[in-house]
Amino acid sequence: MIGAGPAGLMAAQILAQAGVSVHVFDAMPSVGRKFLLAGKGGLNLTHSESMEPFVSRYGARQAQMAPLLEQFGAPQVRGWAQDLGVETFVGTSGRVFPADLKAAPLLRAWLQRLRSQGVQFHMRHRFGGWDSAGALQFHTSGGDISVQGRAVVLALGGGSWARLGSDGAWLPWLAARGVATVPLQPSNCGFDVPRQGGAVETRREFLQELIGQTPTPAVGWTAHFAERFAGQPFKTVALAFTDSAGRHFSRRGEFVATATGVEGSLVYAVSALLRDEIVAHGHATFTLDLLPDHTPERVLAEVRHPRGTRSLSSHLKSRLGLDGIKMGILYEQLGKERVADPYLLAAAIKALPITVVAMRPLDEAISTAGGGTFEALDDQLMAQALPGVFCAGEMLDWEAPTGGYLLTACMASGVRAGQGAAQWLAQQARD
Repeated sequence: MIGAGPAGLMAAQILAQAGVSVHVFDAMPSVGRKFLLAGKGGLNLTHSESMEPFVSRYGARQAQMAPLLEQFGAPQVRGWAQDLGVETFVGTSGRVFPADLKAAPLLRAWLQRLRSQGVQFHMRHRFGGWDSAGALQFHTSGGDISVQGRAVVLALGGGSWARLGSDGAWLPWLAARGVATVPLQPSNCGFDVPRQGGAVETRREFLQELIGQTPTPAVGWTAHFAERFAGQPFKTVALAFTDSAGRHFSRRGEFVATATGVEGSLVYAVSALLRDEIVAHGHATFTLDLLPDHTPERVLAEVRHPRGTRSLSSHLKSRLGLDGIKMGILYEQLGKERVADPYLLAAAIKALPITVVAMRPLDEAISTAGGGTFEALDDQLMAQALPGVFCAGEMLDWEAPTGGYLLTACMASGVRAGQGAAQWLAQQARD
């Protein structure tokens, strides 16, 4: 077992229960680093919605994920936690959490169970691929070692949060051994907005072109907006986006302004569509309804209502409750002249276009898309080009939004890979 995250630990549990001697190797000093980080704001284990909408969250890979989730989905995740002595509850959004909202007690109970089943952990062992004899290579503080296993489950994570162990270094190693892969891309990520072109940006782009470099677009809000509103949330808004292929997204929620763009739960939910549109066309534009509880007619009427000697900002705050970052983004996007036009302003309040031109770096993303393709694996997640080698977790080519879907899928794939490895070992023993 290589990788001590949720997918690797679940595969280890399944194998140990089958009576297999299990050794878990991981590059980090301790187990479950990303699992613990996910629990800092309250560990979201899974989601309580029914199977059909649950599976739909996996987009283009829902056909591949459905069998795994039917075997080990939300009910099984809750049962697993309860078996470890951790009660769960369903929050108002349908998300499922441990009763104490903490990750550490659950992880401790899990590790205690695994160790009682004979699972052995080898920390600070960084996987380095395969040697010429086909043995697994590990880099340790005491030097490089080789390990020959009867079966191997790879649960190496994606490419985000490399400091926690998932750096995507395994991608070329799998490809070199005949396992088809897809480049890693950020998922559940933030985005940068383009900066208004100015003399400095124009001169920089001209110089880059002059020396044969592809110009790097300047990104970020104006200094005024960034200084005042970076880190502040857009609350009770609705985001809509339709990509060039006709795929549509529309949802209410919240997100946050950053110094260079946007991030947060509502943005993460549409991030796959925005990312694919940027990759294809260099930019993507979504619309923002700043007052989703108000009809366009009411907004226009309130904007046009005589305001006397009051400033426009005071008028909009009084009539529509618009102030703070919502007022700031209107000025940022429209400018003072267009904000003064009641028809343009009312239309913008209900459908303000926001263009994004770049994803935030892969390492900042909550999760990643890409990795080993399902087409390169059999139904038990064994690599067809590498008999006895199974893959699980985020290193597989799937993605899902936050909300418990990521963790559930990692665990479900760990269950399937563990079962596949146990069956393969049993078959080898019979042969």
